[in-house]
Amino acid sequence: MPSDFSKKFPKTRVIMDATEIPIERPSNVESQSATWSNYKHKNTLKAMIGCSPRGAITFISDSYGGSASDRQIIEKSNLLDPASQSFEKGDSIMADRGILVQDLFANQGVQVNIPNFLKGKSQLDPAEVLHDRRVASKRIHIERVIGLTKSFKILKHGICKSKLQLGSRIVFICFAISNFRKNIVHRNA
Repeated sequence: MPSDFSKKFPKTRVIMDATEIPIERPSNVESQSATWSNYKHKNTLKAMIGCSPRGAITFISDSYGGSASDRQIIEKSNLLDPASQSFEKGDSIMADRGILVQDLFANQGVQVNIPNFLKGKSQLDPAEVLHDRRVASKRIHIERVIGLTKSFKILKHGICKSKLQLGSRIVFICFAISNFRKNIVHRNA
């Protein structure tokens, strides 16, 4: 684990974020609806990606239609299965504000570390602002890893209709291959 990360977030096992890959619009109306992303305003495949504090991809979910929520993807993954031994009691997951799954991991004694919400306040307390900045400075690693992986031509230009049945495998392989790149997170980060 990078030294600065270890000082600020020593229990973090994985940094998670969802990503969407553009796809060619399916012919079937039901498939169009299932893959439509209101966030991207186009048809997409959506997957949850996790990386270690050092930047290695450690989790790649199956891909679902762009209409799937982050919570639904995590619920369908093996992350919540105690038999998978993905986490130990006391571990922490770092995630984006929109990934609201604290209750799902509470049974395993795993904390989900996300930026604070205003919760009716006009502004955050100084301690909360500092915490959010620290989280953001470390969460950027998953954004960089996802960005580098999306530079693969097959993901960059979107998955065509003829390859859509293989979409989940294509996404998995591209993210797995990205682990062979030079480490993007410095050991002191």
